[in-house]
Amino acid sequence: MAARIKKGDQVIVITGPYKGVKGEVLSVLPEEDKAVVRGVAIAKHHKKPSRMGEPGGIIEREKPVHLSNLKLVDPKSGKPTRVGFRVLEDGRKVRIAKATGEVIES
Repeated sequence: MAARIKKGDQVIVITGPYKGVKGEVLSVLPEEDKAVVRGVAIAKHHKKPSRMGEPGGIIEREKPVHLSNLKLVDPKSGKPTRVGFRVLEDGRKVRIAKATGEVIES
């Protein structure tokens, strides 16, 4: 299936405890249908100090969020939108925002 959400996209969380939060996609995990979004689903990870001199402590990092809980932000209006596909005259297949028909640059 074609990728509707890609790395670098601006998305908004539509459900769950982080509902309404906008963020940038840091990575997509297609085999798990999840994406890591900056500032969403922050978890504390306890890390031991290593022999190489790295200090230990509590580190905060983002956990993956299921793709069904994310919607792409429309580049024109800034609101959440569904994603469609269109083939341009030059033969390129591009993503479009269903709400406005605007081409989403990736």
